[in-house]
This record gives sequence, C-alpha cells and structure tokens, in this order.
Amino acid sequence: MNKNELVAAVAEKASLSKQDAVGAVDAVFEAMQEAMAKGDDIRLVGFGTFSVSHRAASKGRNPSTGAEVDIPARNVAKFAPGKGLKDSLNPGK
Repeated sequence: MNKNELVAAVAEKASLSKQDAVGAVDAVFEAMQEAMAKGDDIRLVGFGTFSVSHRAASKGRNPSTGAEVDIPARNVAKFAPGKGLKDSLNPGK
C-alpha cells in the first residue's frame, strides 16, 4: 500500500473527502516525525511502538575497492509490532 492507497482507505473508512483524508494522513505523519525527532517513542496500543535508537559510529568496507570507510553515528527509527497486529497477521494461532 502506498500513500495514495492509504489516503483512499482512510477517506472511505472515516467517511471523509479525499482532500480531508490527505490532510489527516499528512498531519499524523508530521506529528509522528516531530515526536521522534525529539527522541520520543510513539506507542499505539494494539498496533505497535515506533522508537528512536542510536547507532554508534563504526567502520565498514567499500565492497568494490575493499577500502575502509567510516560510518558516522546516527539515530534510526525502529518499529516493534504490538500483539493486536501480530495476531491479525497470524489468525488462528
């Protein structure tokens, strides 16, 4: 599912116009980005948790030349699915 398909599904399920659904989806994504940029976790009960994890600097290798490359430290987004999402993906277990 891409963003346009998500907007169409939200519009249908919430009985919104597509324009209103675009605004709602964009607002949710923007709020999530802002929260995670501050280092906050986002916990959606039954769906999952979005969190920010710090990845330390490391050394890597360029596969074509074999030269050593410095990989800088950075923050990365992580997602851990919740029980409700896991159960919906594996019905009958």
